[in-house]
Amino acid sequence: MIEQKLRPRRMRISENVRAMVRETNLSAKDFVYPMFVIPGENKKEEISSMPGCYRYTVDLAVKLAKEIYELGIPSVEVFGLPEYKDEIGSSAWDMNSPVQRAIKAIKEAVPELVIIGDVCLCQYTSHGHCGQLCGHYVDNDATLKLLQKVAVSQAQAGADIIAPSDMMDGRVAAIREALDENGFINVSIMSYAVKYASGYYGPFRDAADSAPQFGDRRAYQMDPANSREAMKEVELDLAEGADIIMVKPALAYMDIISKVRDRINLPVACYNVSGEYAMVKAAAANGWIDEKRIVLETLTSMKRAGADIIITYHAIDAAKWLMEK
Repeated sequence: MIEQKLRPRRMRISENVRAMVRETNLSAKDFVYPMFVIPGENKKEEISSMPGCYRYTVDLAVKLAKEIYELGIPSVEVFGLPEYKDEIGSSAWDMNSPVQRAIKAIKEAVPELVIIGDVCLCQYTSHGHCGQLCGHYVDNDATLKLLQKVAVSQAQAGADIIAPSDMMDGRVAAIREALDENGFINVSIMSYAVKYASGYYGPFRDAADSAPQFGDRRAYQMDPANSREAMKEVELDLAEGADIIMVKPALAYMDIISKVRDRINLPVACYNVSGEYAMVKAAAANGWIDEKRIVLETLTSMKRAGADIIITYHAIDAAKWLMEK
């Protein structure tokens, strides 16, 4: 018999031993829960392509925020459907729009909850693109001025972090300038620095009614084939003053998360997007997978890849499951 002196299996012999030597530990503190808010009162609408996710009026969003905080989840990101849309998305900086009202109400009700405001125009424009158009082209520099208005309005409402997701060049610098000029020097910027033109966004566009009316967003979101370009985007946003760097989507871009983590010393976030969530829910509904096991394994892998912050629609369920362990 061959003598075996090196036996890695010794460190897998029981749950307590595995826990002692575990390299990556997942916590509810790692999560951000994305919320969708809508006009009206006392309404909760299920999103058909995202089972278990809903659109909430502001009053019900506040109740949900309290529950989220009690579960140990430290943060929410607020998205919204406006009462009106126009060519430049002016409802995005209207202080009476659902997002600004929700941010204000949640901050008053749960002051310790970190509120992230998503800064983009696609939900608010009549054409569904992420900025001001010049013909069928999104005018980068004209859009920056609009994004500044959105960021300042969300900061005025009480947002702790501003998260620009539009992928316009120079938007981090423009937003930082606008925030500072208006006295919001302590409001952070979490940049969607590495946002790919991905097929995984489909259910979100249903949830936020944000599908473009023509063409697509490949002229400003990144090509999924590119990795080196991601590092360039990261370096630009760092130079412009980003406080947190995000990679979106997460599941098919673990290599990018890892490269960003190796490249920078700032916090790294990833967005476990709607299509990733919907695939898991569909497979679980058909009995093909163990939902709890798959979700926790997937979220752990995102943290192992280097993400400090995980924005995920699984956050509420995952936080409850982690409590059971």
